[in-house]
Amino acid sequence: MAVETIAPGALAAPLAEIKALLRVETSGEDALIAGFARAATDLCERFTGRLLIARGVTEIVARSASWQRLAHMPVRAIEAVAAIGADGSATPLPPGDQAIDIDAAGHGWVRFPGGGGGRARVTYVAGMAGAPADLPEGLRQGVIRMAAHLYLRRDGEGAGEPPAAVSALWRPWRRLRIG
Repeated sequence: MAVETIAPGALAAPLAEIKALLRVETSGEDALIAGFARAATDLCERFTGRLLIARGVTEIVARSASWQRLAHMPVRAIEAVAAIGADGSATPLPPGDQAIDIDAAGHGWVRFPGGGGGRARVTYVAGMAGAPADLPEGLRQGVIRMAAHLYLRRDGEGAGEPPAAVSALWRPWRRLRIG
């Protein structure tokens, strides 16, 4: 049932670093390279199962008495929980009608002790770092190399899969969901 909205995130690597790796000195292809940097950031987030740069997420969940794990991690803060009425309106839930938690692994959890059925909107902030410079170097370098890889193979063949060197940089932060 989870319907989610994720605010756009910042690039996980500075455009200047990607251009330096590519040895591009002009600004004529900045928009193209920035697009590849966004795609590389997205690929890294999908590969690792984590949002890289902190940003807002809004998720719709069932109002259930069971704990439910939020879709994105690492969760930095759960900002608001609101009941969604039949007409689509949202009413903030008081603390007694909801329980929230963030575990040591960065998973956000929510439950509604009284159940109540229906849906709720959970607004939270998730991401590993507040800025690209705060990311672990392996992730940041992997994004730089993946953006360069996409740029160099922009005409098609072999562009979609991360090269082995990029996968090796990202793998220590990979989280897989089973089940």
